[in-house]
Amino acid sequence: MARLLEFRRLKGWREMLSGALLALLLLLANVAEGNAQQSKNVNVATRAKWAGTPLLLEASELVGKEGNQAFWTFVESWMAEDISGELSDEKCLQHILEKGADLVGSSLAPLFHFSLLLRFASPKIVLYRQLAQQSLSEHLSERTHLKIHDPAKVDQWSVSKNPVAPEGQCCWVEVGSRILLGESELKEWLQFIQERSHAQEDEAEVYEFDHIYPGSAGDKAFVAILYGALGTTCFKSQHSLLRNASIQGRLNYIYRPVLPTGCGLPVDTCAQAGAVDTMYLGGYGVELALKNMEYRAIDDSEEKKGDSSEEAEAEAGNLSEEEQIPEVDGEVMTFRDHLLSSEIDDKYNVAELKDLGYLTVQRIIHASDPLRLMQEINQNFPKLVSELSRAQLNSTVKEEVMQNQRMIPPGKNLFAVNGALVNPDVLDIFSLLELIEGELSVAGKIAQLKMPPKYIRKLLKLTDARESNEFRLDFRSEHVYYLNNIEEDLMYRRWRPNLNEILMPAYPGQMRYIRKNLYHAVYVIDPALPDQLKLVETIVYYVQNNVPMRFGVIFISSKQLKAIESSGGDVSAIPESDQEDVSELIICMFHYFRENMDIQTAFGFLNLVNEELEKREEGDDEPVSASVAESVFIDVLRAKGKSAQTIFQSLKEGDDFKEKVLESSGFIYKLGLSQMHPCLLMNGLVYGPSQIQNAAIMAMNEELPKIQEAVYYGRINYRTDVLDKFLSEGGQRRYNPQIVSSKKEDRTYVSLSSPVAKEDKVLTRLQYLHHPGTEDDLKPLTHWLCVDLSEDNGIRLLQQALRYLMGGAEQGRIGVLHNLKNLESSPSYSLFVQVVVLTANSPSRRAKVVPFLQKLLLNEEIIHTNLADSDLSLENKYVKLVLDLAEEMGLKRDYLEHALLDPVRRQSIRDQISEERVFLARLGLKAGANAVITNGRVFYQQGGYFVAEDFTLLDTTEYERRVKPVEEIIQEIEWEHVEADELTSEFLSTRIMAVSSSMSARTRSSDSVNFQILKAEKSAFVREVDAAYIHVDAVIDPLSGTGQKITPLLVLLDDWLKPSFRIVFNPMNSLQDLPLKNFYRYVVPSKSGTLSDGALSPGPVGLFSNMPPSRTLTMNLDVPESWLVEPVVAVYDLDNIVLEKLKNERTMSAIFELEALVVTGHCYEKDGDPPRGLQLIMGTKLHPHLVDTIVMANLGYLQMKAGPGVWTLQLAPGRSTELYTLEGPGEGTDAGSITKRVVVESFKGKLVRFEVVKRLGKEDQQMLEVNDGIEDYEDINAGNEKEESKGFLKWASDFLSRGNKAKDQGRELDSVSGGQTNQRRGETINIFSIASGHLYERFLKIMMLSVIKNTNRPVKFWFIKNYLSPQFKDVIPHMAKEYGFEYDLVTYKWPTWLHKQTEKQRIIWAYKILFLDVIFPLSLKKVIFVDADQIVRADMGELYDMDIKGRPLAYTPFCDNNKEMDGYRFWNQGFWKDHLRGRPYHISALYVVDLVKFRQSAAGDNLRVFYESLSKDPNSLSNLDQDLPNYAQHNVPIFSLPQQWLWCESWCGNGTKAQAKTIDLCNNPQTKEPKLEGARRIVAEWPALDEEARQFTARILESRTREQEVDSLPKKQFQLNLENIGDESNFVDLESKAEL
Repeated sequence: MARLLEFRRLKGWREMLSGALLALLLLLANVAEGNAQQSKNVNVATRAKWAGTPLLLEASELVGKEGNQAFWTFVESWMAEDISGELSDEKCLQHILEKGADLVGSSLAPLFHFSLLLRFASPKIVLYRQLAQQSLSEHLSERTHLKIHDPAKVDQWSVSKNPVAPEGQCCWVEVGSRILLGESELKEWLQFIQERSHAQEDEAEVYEFDHIYPGSAGDKAFVAILYGALGTTCFKSQHSLLRNASIQGRLNYIYRPVLPTGCGLPVDTCAQAGAVDTMYLGGYGVELALKNMEYRAIDDSEEKKGDSSEEAEAEAGNLSEEEQIPEVDGEVMTFRDHLLSSEIDDKYNVAELKDLGYLTVQRIIHASDPLRLMQEINQNFPKLVSELSRAQLNSTVKEEVMQNQRMIPPGKNLFAVNGALVNPDVLDIFSLLELIEGELSVAGKIAQLKMPPKYIRKLLKLTDARESNEFRLDFRSEHVYYLNNIEEDLMYRRWRPNLNEILMPAYPGQMRYIRKNLYHAVYVIDPALPDQLKLVETIVYYVQNNVPMRFGVIFISSKQLKAIESSGGDVSAIPESDQEDVSELIICMFHYFRENMDIQTAFGFLNLVNEELEKREEGDDEPVSASVAESVFIDVLRAKGKSAQTIFQSLKEGDDFKEKVLESSGFIYKLGLSQMHPCLLMNGLVYGPSQIQNAAIMAMNEELPKIQEAVYYGRINYRTDVLDKFLSEGGQRRYNPQIVSSKKEDRTYVSLSSPVAKEDKVLTRLQYLHHPGTEDDLKPLTHWLCVDLSEDNGIRLLQQALRYLMGGAEQGRIGVLHNLKNLESSPSYSLFVQVVVLTANSPSRRAKVVPFLQKLLLNEEIIHTNLADSDLSLENKYVKLVLDLAEEMGLKRDYLEHALLDPVRRQSIRDQISEERVFLARLGLKAGANAVITNGRVFYQQGGYFVAEDFTLLDTTEYERRVKPVEEIIQEIEWEHVEADELTSEFLSTRIMAVSSSMSARTRSSDSVNFQILKAEKSAFVREVDAAYIHVDAVIDPLSGTGQKITPLLVLLDDWLKPSFRIVFNPMNSLQDLPLKNFYRYVVPSKSGTLSDGALSPGPVGLFSNMPPSRTLTMNLDVPESWLVEPVVAVYDLDNIVLEKLKNERTMSAIFELEALVVTGHCYEKDGDPPRGLQLIMGTKLHPHLVDTIVMANLGYLQMKAGPGVWTLQLAPGRSTELYTLEGPGEGTDAGSITKRVVVESFKGKLVRFEVVKRLGKEDQQMLEVNDGIEDYEDINAGNEKEESKGFLKWASDFLSRGNKAKDQGRELDSVSGGQTNQRRGETINIFSIASGHLYERFLKIMMLSVIKNTNRPVKFWFIKNYLSPQFKDVIPHMAKEYGFEYDLVTYKWPTWLHKQTEKQRIIWAYKILFLDVIFPLSLKKVIFVDADQIVRADMGELYDMDIKGRPLAYTPFCDNNKEMDGYRFWNQGFWKDHLRGRPYHISALYVVDLVKFRQSAAGDNLRVFYESLSKDPNSLSNLDQDLPNYAQHNVPIFSLPQQWLWCESWCGNGTKAQAKTIDLCNNPQTKEPKLEGARRIVAEWPALDEEARQFTARILESRTREQEVDSLPKKQFQLNLENIGDESNFVDLESKAEL
């Protein structure tokens, strides 16, 4: 019923055509060859899975992207409006747009408008619905004793349905463990908390995306979460109460916007606009591809059944007459004339096609509107190719294109916004809008700084620095001790010094033996720790085996390192210790041997200590004992004939080498490696402790291409000291992984332009500290010290910052912002804090402040003194100490004395600290958090603090990475609205800080291309717009699939934003076939967004007008990578569209549904490979297991279906949690986390990346045991197979079963068993199949009947959901009930990293083989694939139980007894014969998959690797599903099934037909006989099975149609807007009619 009504709602026209436009339409129709009344159209729409969300709430979220303050301003400004009376949707939309535009600014206003019409923020509102449902489920059940969810029907969509208003209340407040309904309950609670100092209840969870009212109270305050909708009376009153309480500091007020159903109070009209039952989406493409009909594969039973009333036919006819002509220029209209009058001819000779690309470019660039003409051409190309090919080519166009193609491959497409390169193949409108929104937001913020627009455009075009792992640590010092020297040691004298040998070809991993120190592998180790001492053994082994590296060590003492850290890095301040330091002792012994004997003896000594430890079997966790070291030391000395005991005593009691040990440890501290040992420094590249095993060889291989490049270009020759060259050119003297190693997505940036531009009082008051004497110099780096000086870490951070300044900081300045955690006690009484506030922000005598503060920090008494008001004597004592020191250092004593003793001044200091804390809270810092903010980049000081050397490192890295180009542009600026006396160094320094912070806060690619090298005079479209902040560079082949997708996006940008364009055309040369064989439309909303009656449009639709009636077309949706869609309403076969079958109807319609937003990700073991087979589950707090998956070995890829919401991703119970935890605090132990939060809040889905860590003691265990060799499969018997399977099945069984019932929750009958089920006994037979198009679905039903009728065992069918028609999905539940089987619908989104197929048939083939390990639930252990066009004659249980000898796959070999087909057996000759080497070539129509062995042996991963390498060659994998497993059978072994399991006439002789257990309707390459004819002729039982299936289908559909007719009579029809957009995305619908 719902689907029938769906079509009836999809009617209506946006507005009547004007008289002139209608006259033009009639004129065009009369002029056109062919009858316009005969033209055929196709309409497509895609609806959301969720009910429509209110536009007002979406608008608030869009405004909120500009900051929390903007969100609340929008909320309160809307409430301040007096919106009375019933407003139309159109008026409401206009009012919302005006309000939003005022807040986002003029540059973002068009984007805000379009994003609202696109329903960009709708998923965010659905996320709040999920949280609202969770709130009611947790708390309302306790209040009402009702269950919100039926656990049996919970899925990822049911938990996100719009909640029903509890007890009719449209708003409720969640506080701790309960909810408050109504204003009276809220008032009572507010009165209750007024009597308490802090929260004593369970606090609600707060998320990063939550809207927290500005100035809310601190961490210990109560949390109140308001669920409700702006525009409701209850929201207005409850918001007012919570806002006031928040301002008073009594609570943290959080608002989550949601409009529940069933509100008992009136709701404003505008608050409901958009909240409709069905919401149609935009932002995707639709193609109608010309189908290859070599084998006729169309169902000959295409009869329309159901509702065919005269009224319905008349409605469809009337709609089809209303042809819409979009607003286009005359040139495009000429093409429309051609479209109306031309038929498709795809037979062209090579001469006609050769220059087609150049001719297309020529036509586009000479058009008055090139973008729209390009869109007309590449979206209707099959109809225009004839006219284009007849044009005369201007040679200048071709010459310029060919010139450009010397620098870029023909047909290559590129796309960039303001210089940031975007992958055009995966670009979607949502990603593009986010990118442009980021650019315009930054432009708006920078514009507030009074910067001239031309310089803003210049700044926006700056590309982000590329991410690089090239950080090199300059470790050159006397503390490095090398074991070998390749250039000087005699053992290498036979090696040639010719550096050119490094450029010679070699096998992967083959070493180059060149007498040159190219690789310097230096280990940092503590020799008293056994696991680190073992590295010496590795070094000695490598040297003895001639590994071409120079090996060395730097020694440290862990005890001394801790002492150095405690002293703040001051080695001289370390007190002497009486405790024995074994590390120091062993290093001293090493130095003795090195100085008195040789380096080989010294390393040999360490190696002997390690051997002695192994003999004694002492654990790696226990440090080396002094007795072991002493014993080995004495043994070595005695062997050398020395007086061992005397030397040992002298060494132990003396100080001969102890100073060197301390200096070496201090050196490592200064390098920043005190927490990084053991580690490897390969030519300065740092490899941490987790990478230390086998790191040297890996590092050498990574360094090789860099050295090869340097040798090739002459930057390294035989005289070059490679280490000196690398480290002198790019080496740093400090390493801090927080600064140099964090990934871009892990960095935190805050934009500072707005507070600077608005002259926030905190910033106008802030005075900066400089290196004395440089106060008037420009400082491009600004470090804000956000410190709590009541804590030791805050004091130490300040100490180190002052040390940095006194050390000669030339590029940086320091600003101190106080972030005290306990504001109640600290600031009033801490003398030290007061002094720092006064002096650091004093504008006078700036050069004296830094030395004064540095000396003040040496006085422990003053730092830790808290003064009470009554302690006057103490107060006077310490104030006097401060004043004396200030006077001594040259500061004004009178100023300080007055400020420290005056109560009013003290209160002003308190207020100042409070303001600074609030300011930092707006930047996202919690009270008490210590952090360094460097030009907007935030470094949280957790568990430690930056030292002076870290600030110096920050100056270097941040300046080079992102600040330098900003400084250069700002230095160029000719300021227009700034007074000359304002242009000080501080003004410019602050502008550099603000601009660089805003530039860094945007998220965009760091990849860039120099488009300017391409000529753009004769073969390009260039348009410069002076006022535009967006510049689009593109290289486009207009006759490519990518060009089809990019073009409508360019038109869209042109319509809404008017950016600058530089589009260089890059067509393929010498075409030999039609480059495009499809029609394409991109579906986006129009600018109006409303219908002619003022009602809001439910959403955009796509229209293909005047399509060829006689050609067979197939429909595909080109959706964003994160979308999973399925057809839900379609009368006709979308796989075989023949429009002439519409007869008198002119329009065919289809509706798809967004089934899921995909969560994808990559998981790795920390610093290692993917944890192949790791099980993951995902759900909500109340329902933790809704979906599951495993991690692939391919890139550690994972994928799960989700919807908008807050999800919990976790390691599945069982083997996964036994072996792993997530990386982070407590990793590898029981304290480690096994859960990760995943937030899906946009149409982009979610990409997650995370690492896992093996639990301690289980480092050598594997998730799955892999048998890689074929031999492992040959002799395995059934018993052994069962034993091997036990471990795998044990952890698979830990999952909640997904197998027994269907999970397609949208239908009540998706998994129904009945009828014969009770008579069926034994293990369930699992059958897997795939079908697309009505013909193959007809075959599929017959195959299912043939399986069911030949077995008494339970049967479960698994179908790939992607391509099934709505009719099949409607019928299958009833069929399951009637015939007593189970079924499940599964799907998997094609991964972005895997080479994509473009033809629908090849995609279907790929789904048969590529994702077998991840598409099924983990509890399923075996499945049989059966082709849809197969007829089964035997009990499939026999095949299901067959022993396939431990192989993951079992196929039937091709028959060889039909000699007529010998010429077509390609596997018996050429490549295949050589590759198979006697193995059979198997047919893919029937095969068994042992999923246990398939997953254990990584068969899926191996198949995907083979596919990726082969599929890019268009001449390989012609029969993808068949060629791939046959090609890979050397690595993925196949068990050959007995021949009788599959017979097909094309390849098998009739003599074996009687023994056939299954018959497949193979295509016959000789006769090309249509499938249906062959089926009736070959298989005797096929007609009867076909008739039975057809009669059953007809009975079900006719019954449903009668129900729909009765139910739909009283329903009022709903008119849907036909969006007027340039690509004719309009929807004309016809009645939903059931089809056989």
